[in-house]
Amino acid sequence: MKKFFRYIPLVIVLIVTASCNKSFLDRTPPDKLATTTFWKTESDADLALTGLYNYMYASSGGYATSQFQVVAWDNFSDDSYGQYNYGGGTSALTAGITPQSGDFVYAYYANSYQAIAAINSFLANVGKVLSGDKLKQYKGEAFFLRGFYYLWLAQLYGNTIITTEDPFSIDFKSTKAKSDKADVLKQAVADLDSAIASLPASAYGDGHAVKSTAQGYKVRALLVQEKWADAASLAKQVISDNLYSLNPDYSANFYKSGQNASKEIMFSVKYQLPNIQHQDVALAVSLQRWKGELATQDLINEYEAGDPRKTMTFFFPGDTEAQGWPFTGDLAVATPGKDSWITGYYCVKKWLTPGMVNPDYGALDDNDYVLLRFADIKLMYAEAQNEAAGADATVYQQINEVRARPGVNMAALPAGLTKDQMRERIRHERRVEFAMEGLRYHDLRRWHIAKQKLNGFVPNPLAPDVKTKYEDKYDFWPLPQTEIDRNQPDLIQNPGY
Repeated sequence: MKKFFRYIPLVIVLIVTASCNKSFLDRTPPDKLATTTFWKTESDADLALTGLYNYMYASSGGYATSQFQVVAWDNFSDDSYGQYNYGGGTSALTAGITPQSGDFVYAYYANSYQAIAAINSFLANVGKVLSGDKLKQYKGEAFFLRGFYYLWLAQLYGNTIITTEDPFSIDFKSTKAKSDKADVLKQAVADLDSAIASLPASAYGDGHAVKSTAQGYKVRALLVQEKWADAASLAKQVISDNLYSLNPDYSANFYKSGQNASKEIMFSVKYQLPNIQHQDVALAVSLQRWKGELATQDLINEYEAGDPRKTMTFFFPGDTEAQGWPFTGDLAVATPGKDSWITGYYCVKKWLTPGMVNPDYGALDDNDYVLLRFADIKLMYAEAQNEAAGADATVYQQINEVRARPGVNMAALPAGLTKDQMRERIRHERRVEFAMEGLRYHDLRRWHIAKQKLNGFVPNPLAPDVKTKYEDKYDFWPLPQTEIDRNQPDLIQNPGY
């Protein structure tokens, strides 16, 4: 299988943490730049910063999916079934998660620490070739990326290692212990604060993080910590800055030409044909031809009658070209039971480039993976404000604006909802607004209802004996056993594993 991109040479290539094998690090890979020959000119800083963003393309360790192919995350939840186990979600929900689990359970840890090591080296050295406003911005982007990865590590593993040192300044034979989740979140917020103080107050557009990107991720971090008032205040600031708006075409957020024009996208993993394309195959191939993610009936039932986001997000039996169904010939009518479509589930339409016909090997698309949208800021504000102050007028305003965007036009919520009732409405709205965008699993965990929703869940009502599994300990993923072994005796496994 071909690699889906070529790395620009990075400043460093490190494996996971500072406890790596020294003999490996004694060798300079022949296709990489040694630190003794780097950090000489401003162009080195440009190259190194690009290298930091290249970690966003990292493989999950599994077939046909990269780390940030967001739809794969829904296979960990009650929204989607992954018949090919993309990201390891299917096995995690059926067989359970163990320290030996592969794909996302291992790869996210490894990829994150490789990225953090590169970021730490960048922060330690970029001042050698830059100064002034450019140095401030470049360091701001690096701080954002480090905060981004520490937030993900906190959400997934909880208690994990914090390292901020230049990796070339420490003894690679040393070992590290993990920190508590609260401290990992504290590090993430500190990095995001540094980014907010350094990044330009402009709208996101070219793949580089801006101030509002960092603010949005800080809102997420504050919600994980249940700091409701602080989260509401910061989300309100992003809204009031008026840099973003809801896309009047909901579907356009998910294919390239629409993404390029969207004023709703606040951060994404950028692709660009022919040089940077999706891993192994086009996204349309893994989703529509192979049907690697299929929506559950439970998710379909979540949509209110007449919600057009349902048919913007999924195909239904009997759909044809008129509904955007991309196949012709014998497959011209959408039919469960044919062409990898498992009866009892629903084929994904979101992320499909309009007009693509018969996607298969050789098809190309470069749709960006959207990681943060303005709609999320509005719904995070509604959630935080409702928890802090109840269902006041501002909560109604933000959730109703998401519902009322052109093309969606869902009715306003009924007046007089209690705090508890509004909480359920917000959770409903997040599920249907962000279906197949990888947020559901993380939402369930931070709401402390993952076990309630996922343990004993029946993904397909036509197979009622097949149920998923979720134990309390899964709220903290296990640290990969290879990392426990490398860091003995200091690194201790999370409880229950």
